[in-house]
Amino acid sequence: MPLLTVGLCVLLLILMISWGKVSPFLSFLVVSLLAGALLGMPLVDVAKSVQKGIGDTLGGLVVVIALGAMLGKLVADSGAAQTIAGVMMNLFGQRYIQWGLMCTGFIIGIPLFYNVGFVLMIPLIFSVVYRYKLPAVYIGLPMLASLSVAHGFLPPHPSPAALVTQFGANMGLTLLLGISIAIPTIILAGPIFAQTLKGIHAEPLDTFATKPVPLDNRPGTLNSFLSALLPVVLLAITTVLRVIFPTNGALMTSTAFIGDPAVVMLISVLVATVSLGLSNGKTMPQVMKIYEEAAKDVAMILLIIAGAGALKQVLSDSGLSQELATRLQTLTLPPLVLGWLIAAIIRVCLGSATVAGLTAAGIIAPIVAQQHVNPNLMVIAVGAGSLMFSHVNDPGFWLFKEYFNLSLKDTIRSWSLMETIVAFAGLAGVLLFNLIL
Repeated sequence: MPLLTVGLCVLLLILMISWGKVSPFLSFLVVSLLAGALLGMPLVDVAKSVQKGIGDTLGGLVVVIALGAMLGKLVADSGAAQTIAGVMMNLFGQRYIQWGLMCTGFIIGIPLFYNVGFVLMIPLIFSVVYRYKLPAVYIGLPMLASLSVAHGFLPPHPSPAALVTQFGANMGLTLLLGISIAIPTIILAGPIFAQTLKGIHAEPLDTFATKPVPLDNRPGTLNSFLSALLPVVLLAITTVLRVIFPTNGALMTSTAFIGDPAVVMLISVLVATVSLGLSNGKTMPQVMKIYEEAAKDVAMILLIIAGAGALKQVLSDSGLSQELATRLQTLTLPPLVLGWLIAAIIRVCLGSATVAGLTAAGIIAPIVAQQHVNPNLMVIAVGAGSLMFSHVNDPGFWLFKEYFNLSLKDTIRSWSLMETIVAFAGLAGVLLFNLIL
């Protein structure tokens, strides 16, 4: 019954948004309250769970998304996006631009949290799309596949890093195995799968539309790349410093503060205000106007993501994940497949890759110890399962849909299938390495 209830609630959510044309945010609130009541939660707790889900989701995202939109808007309006697009096109050529963006996404995705990387890479994707009139989903999906795989497979991302600890795995070996499995997975789910998506019509957010800027008025190449990618540089430097000097208390405290995604984005926006704004002939009021427009453009995206967070929290607080876990633990499957399957089912039901991974880890950990399963491969197996079929209860689904301005059908056809390919390809890589090691 709980699974049937969740299925009906998801179906109702889809119908309200696609057929009833109800705002996704309102639809999420209605379905979240209904799901909590049908799953047997006390009505008072349902309302609290909705509020907690909204608060927890926005608390970690609102600053990053808002500041990321401001940075992206300035990168576009200053002409820096055109400069970056030109360099990328000259380096890889129009024929291989997907591969260039995919490699960029993977390199950037290793140190960056997924949501930060998504917001940062969107202006780069759209700069290429607008300048060369290429299909947005076809061009952008390989880069986002890179970010997603890094998020699910590779420490130091939160879920894989936590799984390494829970399974007693080796962080370095897990990272090496993860990269080995990630590369073919990204190629399959990125450039190869994207060949089937050329027909999807997408009109990305006007925020990142690159207005033609005369060549003389554009920032230089070095300035453009450094201003746009400063968040990546800061996060990479602080991560490396924490690894090299783990015993230096003062340095660890400073790098932890500077390396916080919100602080990184704030520093980057302040630097870009000077490097792409004031030093490029714009006045402070003009730059602030750009930021104001960017914040307005992402306001509804934030509300939709908040709604997805509310539904995720209700499903989690209802005890659904534990009930699923108890039932799945009785299945007679190889441990690596079982860990992947538990994470995959919880992911589809709850929407959160991190929750799915950590919940599955708690269930499968005793089996890993008892049956002497390779803990490094189990980290990747659970991580791959936690990316399975992202849909309407996943905030990442709505980030992709709203930024690319797609219909629900096209988002499922592109984003959801890409995540599914990642999940199955990751499992295949794990099983292959299990035969070799």
